[in-house]
Amino acid sequence: MRIAVGIATRGRPAILAETLAELDRQTRAPDRILVCHVSDDDVSGIAARFPGVELLRGEAGLPRQRNRIIAALGDCDAVAFFDDDFLPAPEWLAVLEAVLKDRPDCSVATGVVLADGAKGPGLSPMEARAVLATAPPAAAPLDTAPAFNAYGCNMALRLAPLRKHGLRFDEELPLYAWYEDIDLSRRLLPHGTILRLLAARGVHLGTKSGRVPGRRLGYSQVVNPVYLARKGSFPWSHALPSAGRHLLVNLLKSPWPEKEVDRFGRLRGNLRGLWDLLRGRAHPGRITEL
Repeated sequence: MRIAVGIATRGRPAILAETLAELDRQTRAPDRILVCHVSDDDVSGIAARFPGVELLRGEAGLPRQRNRIIAALGDCDAVAFFDDDFLPAPEWLAVLEAVLKDRPDCSVATGVVLADGAKGPGLSPMEARAVLATAPPAAAPLDTAPAFNAYGCNMALRLAPLRKHGLRFDEELPLYAWYEDIDLSRRLLPHGTILRLLAARGVHLGTKSGRVPGRRLGYSQVVNPVYLARKGSFPWSHALPSAGRHLLVNLLKSPWPEKEVDRFGRLRGNLRGLWDLLRGRAHPGRITEL
């Protein structure tokens, strides 16, 4: 089995280098590492420090960059997509290989996030490595649990179903692409199971640089779930509570926002999304106009 690692990156080469350094520590080395970037600055110094990494230039946007990677993987059986700020534990790829061999029905896999800086001010690489070093013993390699969807910061795809059914990340979801992981996971569900790999662990730094402005993210929080529900990849029973939950949180926290979160900008985006939905003009791509 040939397993690749794919990383889409934009504007943070120092953090990318930390993630690539962790890949050097994998007990099961990736057969290929592909990094899709938009400009030369995105990967400044990477080629010299990590000569085995394949650098691909692509159009901006997480789905477009990940699809660019998929298109280059003709000789691989699976790909693990990591965010450029996700530090995987050394056994992540070994666990993935063991499960894919043991469970031929598995088309999508996701790991366990021990700490997620995206839900707070973010974590430094030093803090993330401390979490990995002090984590309790992992589960047995083949221990899994059903999952509703993969979490995009560490998701793996078996490539055969993608090729057979012509499935790709939805490029109608631009830039940060809120919920692109749910969309592709659920569209692959008819062709295999989605599993959480209990022994494949890591830490998501949640680095704030390179993120989209609050108003754009807020728009996506409301519009993207509805867009996915209409196309059938996200149940309405999940989509409407998701949009409502983010709107409520942003409304309640806007007067006293966290230092690292643009709550008022997100709320403005939420309200613009609601207005566009009421007018029949809502579409994920409209965030490029905000």
